[in-house]
Amino acid sequence: MSRYDIELRPAAIKALRRIDHQDQRRIRAAIALLGENPRPPSATALQGRPGFRVRVGRYRIVYTIDDGVLLVVVITLGHRSDVYRG
Repeated sequence: MSRYDIELRPAAIKALRRIDHQDQRRIRAAIALLGENPRPPSATALQGRPGFRVRVGRYRIVYTIDDGVLLVVVITLGHRSDVYRG
């Protein structure tokens, strides 16, 4: 399987900065793994919009995959209680 590039949208970068360092490390590791396998068994397809989400403890990473150019785009991430809000 080919390696996918990772792109973080500005909203994802901003959200990551607000998370404590220990959780940041876990989230960064999970994002790096998405480059190796963008559809891990733990990923769930989103309902009502395109993309996937993966759980990292209390946090969720919301992303899309472009197989044509081997790119994973992290749309946003955040606490599970508010990551899906508008």
